[in-house]
Amino acid sequence: MSMGDIVAVTGLEDLSIGDTVCAPEKVEALPFVNISEPTVTMTFSVNDSPFAGKEGQYVTSRHLRARLYRELQTDMSLRVTDGETPDCFDVCGRGELHLSILIENMRRQGYEFQVSKPEVIYKEIDGVLHEPIERMVADVPQPYAGAVIEKIGRRRGVLEKMEGMDRVRLEFLVPSRGLFGYRSEFMTDTRGEGIMSSVFEKYEPFRGDIPHRNVGALIVYETGETTQYGLFYTQERGTLFIGSQVPVYAGMICGANARPGDIVCNVCRKKHVTNTRNSAAAEDSLRLVSVHPLTLEECLEFIDDDELLEITPKSLRMRKRQLSHEQRAKNLSRGIK
Repeated sequence: MSMGDIVAVTGLEDLSIGDTVCAPEKVEALPFVNISEPTVTMTFSVNDSPFAGKEGQYVTSRHLRARLYRELQTDMSLRVTDGETPDCFDVCGRGELHLSILIENMRRQGYEFQVSKPEVIYKEIDGVLHEPIERMVADVPQPYAGAVIEKIGRRRGVLEKMEGMDRVRLEFLVPSRGLFGYRSEFMTDTRGEGIMSSVFEKYEPFRGDIPHRNVGALIVYETGETTQYGLFYTQERGTLFIGSQVPVYAGMICGANARPGDIVCNVCRKKHVTNTRNSAAAEDSLRLVSVHPLTLEECLEFIDDDELLEITPKSLRMRKRQLSHEQRAKNLSRGIK
């Protein structure tokens, strides 16, 4: 047997990553490999939407708890603690991508749950607020380097090194929160030809606010199924995330408003049938021109503090924490999110 061989170990129940297995007559433990601390936290909770339990196989808090704590046996960089209520759990990982992979694996395994907006873990050092900084390395074609530098600059990143001709290698030091949702944007800016990776570098003093979302949300007015008619007259307000004949519920997010502030829209509205035929309306094809379904990473970047992302094996649904329109209006008047 030599270094690098793959072996199977049986009979040791408590064996974990980092432990040393050796002969009893010669006990010599190997030094444990240092693992970086988690830098991002999210709240995983039981799905309580009107569509809860319709698409997932494992939906209870017992299932969710068992799955998350089982993940700790193979993922040494993950941290899981019980939340404020029995139905939620605080999950900490090494970046948004780390937690996104966990979420995707769980939904493929039949789990149904909901998650909150990802947040970085801050530290107070010598009375000063510090945030995690990551070293991001990007390999992009030269024509697209300017777009990457500009976008990372907006996210409080600092260019450390730039080298190459036809393909440019860029190194940045960027806050972890600045990379939330950036991978999909990076692939768009580089036409799918860019390669990027990031690793935790250090903690630095807080670099200031990063623009998260300067637009509001289009919120579904009633539970039902979206119609071409309702969506057609909603799309002029912004960008739609869903198409027609999609089941929705009141308080669910169906698109992004073109302006700040949320708007409640009736995307389930049907055209009234009358005895007269309007020729102008008949010629109108009611074509949807701005439907943009979001990926998991894009959903995590889009949701705000008062919103959640519902995860099921078949669907990704963004929603308000408070589904009632009336209650949200009351909370807004009282300054409560």
